[in-house]
Amino acid sequence: MPRSVNSVASRRRRKKVLKQAKGYFGARKNVYTVAKNAVEKALLYAYRDRKKKKRNFRNLWVTRINAAARAEGMTYSTFMYQLREKDIQLNRKVLADLAMNHPEDFQRIVTQVK
Repeated sequence: MPRSVNSVASRRRRKKVLKQAKGYFGARKNVYTVAKNAVEKALLYAYRDRKKKKRNFRNLWVTRINAAARAEGMTYSTFMYQLREKDIQLNRKVLADLAMNHPEDFQRIVTQVK
Protein backbone atom coordinates (compact mmCIF):
# COMPACT_ATOMS: atom_id res chain seq x y z
CA MET A 1 0.00 0.00 0.00
CA PRO A 2 1.45 3.39 -0.94
CA ARG A 3 2.27 5.95 1.70
CA SER A 4 -0.43 8.56 2.25
CA VAL A 5 0.82 12.14 2.04
CA ASN A 6 -1.30 14.70 3.82
CA SER A 7 -1.22 17.30 1.07
CA VAL A 8 -3.95 19.38 2.70
CA ALA A 9 -1.86 19.98 5.81
CA SER A 10 1.32 20.55 3.76
CA ARG A 11 -0.38 23.10 1.56
CA ARG A 12 -1.84 24.89 4.59
CA ARG A 13 1.57 25.02 6.26
CA ARG A 14 3.20 26.44 3.13
CA LYS A 15 0.42 28.98 2.59
CA LYS A 16 0.83 30.18 6.17
CA VAL A 17 4.55 30.86 5.63
CA LEU A 18 3.97 32.56 2.26
CA LYS A 19 1.27 34.72 3.81
CA GLN A 20 3.74 35.83 6.50
CA ALA A 21 6.28 36.63 3.77
CA LYS A 22 3.86 38.93 1.94
CA GLY A 23 5.57 42.18 1.00
CA TYR A 24 9.09 40.76 0.99
CA PHE A 25 11.40 41.49 -1.96
CA GLY A 26 12.08 39.10 -4.84
CA ALA A 27 11.96 35.34 -4.32
CA ARG A 28 11.48 35.86 -0.57
CA LYS A 29 7.78 36.42 -1.15
CA ASN A 30 6.87 33.51 -3.43
CA VAL A 31 9.47 30.71 -3.25
CA TYR A 32 8.61 28.57 -0.23
CA THR A 33 12.12 27.56 0.89
CA VAL A 34 13.47 31.11 0.57
CA ALA A 35 10.35 32.56 2.20
CA LYS A 36 10.61 30.11 5.10
CA ASN A 37 14.18 31.23 5.85
CA ALA A 38 13.22 34.90 5.56
CA VAL A 39 10.21 34.51 7.87
CA GLU A 40 12.23 32.57 10.46
CA LYS A 41 14.89 35.28 10.46
CA ALA A 42 12.26 38.01 10.71
CA LEU A 43 10.62 36.31 13.69
CA LEU A 44 14.01 36.01 15.40
CA TYR A 45 14.64 39.73 14.88
CA ALA A 46 11.15 40.55 16.16
CA TYR A 47 11.68 38.53 19.35
CA ARG A 48 15.16 39.97 19.96
CA ASP A 49 14.12 43.55 19.32
CA ARG A 50 11.11 43.41 21.64
CA LYS A 51 13.68 42.98 24.41
CA LYS A 52 16.02 45.57 22.89
CA LYS A 53 13.23 48.16 22.70
CA LYS A 54 13.00 48.27 26.49
CA ARG A 55 16.76 48.89 26.76
CA ASN A 56 16.62 51.64 24.13
CA PHE A 57 13.79 53.47 25.86
CA ARG A 58 15.49 53.32 29.25
CA ASN A 59 18.63 54.71 27.62
CA LEU A 60 16.63 57.55 26.09
CA TRP A 61 14.96 58.38 29.41
CA VAL A 62 18.31 58.46 31.22
CA THR A 63 19.74 60.79 28.56
CA ARG A 64 16.78 63.17 28.84
CA ILE A 65 16.85 63.22 32.64
CA ASN A 66 20.60 63.80 32.61
CA ALA A 67 20.27 66.75 30.22
CA ALA A 68 17.51 68.33 32.30
CA ALA A 69 19.32 67.71 35.59
CA ARG A 70 22.54 69.24 34.24
CA ALA A 71 20.59 72.33 33.20
CA GLU A 72 19.66 72.64 36.89
CA GLY A 73 23.30 72.16 37.96
CA MET A 74 23.14 68.50 38.97
CA THR A 75 24.38 65.27 37.42
CA TYR A 76 22.10 62.34 36.66
CA SER A 77 23.62 60.06 39.28
CA THR A 78 23.42 62.59 42.12
CA PHE A 79 19.88 63.50 41.11
CA MET A 80 18.72 59.87 41.17
CA TYR A 81 20.52 59.27 44.47
CA GLN A 82 18.86 62.31 46.06
CA LEU A 83 15.46 61.15 44.77
CA ARG A 84 15.97 57.82 46.52
CA GLU A 85 17.15 59.55 49.70
CA LYS A 86 14.10 61.84 49.80
CA ASP A 87 11.86 58.83 49.02
CA ILE A 88 10.36 60.39 45.89
CA GLN A 89 9.14 57.42 43.89
CA LEU A 90 9.01 58.54 40.28
CA ASN A 91 10.25 56.20 37.59
CA ARG A 92 12.55 57.24 34.75
CA LYS A 93 9.74 57.28 32.19
CA VAL A 94 7.76 59.84 34.19
CA LEU A 95 10.84 61.90 35.01
CA ALA A 96 11.88 62.01 31.35
CA ASP A 97 8.36 63.09 30.35
CA LEU A 98 8.42 65.86 32.96
CA ALA A 99 11.87 66.97 31.79
CA MET A 100 10.74 67.18 28.17
CA ASN A 101 7.15 68.43 28.36
CA HIS A 102 6.86 70.13 31.79
CA PRO A 103 10.26 71.65 32.64
CA GLU A 104 8.83 73.84 35.41
CA ASP A 105 7.52 70.75 37.25
CA PHE A 106 10.87 69.02 36.79
CA GLN A 107 12.59 72.12 38.16
CA ARG A 108 10.31 71.94 41.22
CA ILE A 109 11.35 68.33 41.81
CA VAL A 110 15.03 69.29 41.52
CA THR A 111 14.64 72.09 44.07
CA GLN A 112 12.81 69.69 46.40
CA VAL A 113 15.68 67.22 46.10
CA LYS A 114 18.52 69.75 46.62
